[in-house]
Amino acid sequence: MQLQRSTVARSVAASRGALRIVCVARPTKAAATQKAKEIKLMSTAVPIATVAAAGGLSDALHAYLDPQAAYFSTLGLPEALVHWGHPGNMAVVLFAMGGYGAAYLGWQIRTSTDGDVVAKAKDMHPKLAAGMFFFFAAGALGGMMSLIMQGKPILESPHAITGLAGLGLLSVQSLLPVAFASGTGEARTAHAYLGSGILALFLVHMALGLNLGFSI
Repeated sequence: MQLQRSTVARSVAASRGALRIVCVARPTKAAATQKAKEIKLMSTAVPIATVAAAGGLSDALHAYLDPQAAYFSTLGLPEALVHWGHPGNMAVVLFAMGGYGAAYLGWQIRTSTDGDVVAKAKDMHPKLAAGMFFFFAAGALGGMMSLIMQGKPILESPHAITGLAGLGLLSVQSLLPVAFASGTGEARTAHAYLGSGILALFLVHMALGLNLGFSI
């Protein structure tokens, strides 16, 4: 019996020895930190346009706009209209609906002490702001169709990136009035300053669009 136990003990010891881990290679803390930094830098370096293209946005837009661009190309439209029609229309929307309707009337609501002025601004401000969003969205499609007609890419320029960012922020801006009923005033303040920031972004967008127009 003692011999049998001794044999079993040696077998268990041998099996334990076979499974014993001799050495574990672990990265140093500095190496792990450096790896994390590299991953973070790589993730933030991906252009927005590349992400959009990877998600199929570019293909979807081409599928929708290519037939229309092909049709309008058969109409013999003046080259100047194809090239500058989009920026001309968008400039009117930016300054008339954005500058006056969204910014000027919006700040009148916050700062004016004249009841009639505030009442008029409250009536016109949301209508013109909604119109600005609609015409900017429609104008974005028109601008991309213009680029397709000229044989240019649609989502690879800073102008396209700022346009997409502006439309996204306008979507957020349009939801803030839902929180106005809370009565704290914070939502109204955020709405006012975010709106001003969006218009500043669209001014940059306009400058980038003019630069794009002159470069093609």
